[in-house]
Amino acid sequence: MDNHKSDAVRIDKWLWAARFFKTRALAKAAVESGKVQIDGHKSKPSRLLETGITMTIRQGLDEKTIVVQELSAHRRGAPEAQLLYAETPESIARREARAAERKAQNLAQPDNSIRPNKKQRRQIHRFLQN
Repeated sequence: MDNHKSDAVRIDKWLWAARFFKTRALAKAAVESGKVQIDGHKSKPSRLLETGITMTIRQGLDEKTIVVQELSAHRRGAPEAQLLYAETPESIARREARAAERKAQNLAQPDNSIRPNKKQRRQIHRFLQN
């Protein structure tokens, strides 16, 4: 084993090391509020994590189901952090389907932020006066 990997790591520390959250405080708050579930159950941030555990992590509108593959208490670069876990194929499919639904929903709604420019306003006023 490398010196940055250990036998047991706190959940909040692992979530931070795996780059799911920017700070340990955010990871701890997410675990305490129930946004991180282990094997379908709410947990405490101080619970020790082991390899092979299934976690569900809710971040914003997305929900990921991952399996812990390696433990690390040290934050490394993103490529190394991605080796700590594997997202399940079902989770990937669900996230992509939800993203496609959100995108289709946004395309169906008219964009109210587009306002006519000065030339278009003049044309509208001329049209309405005639």
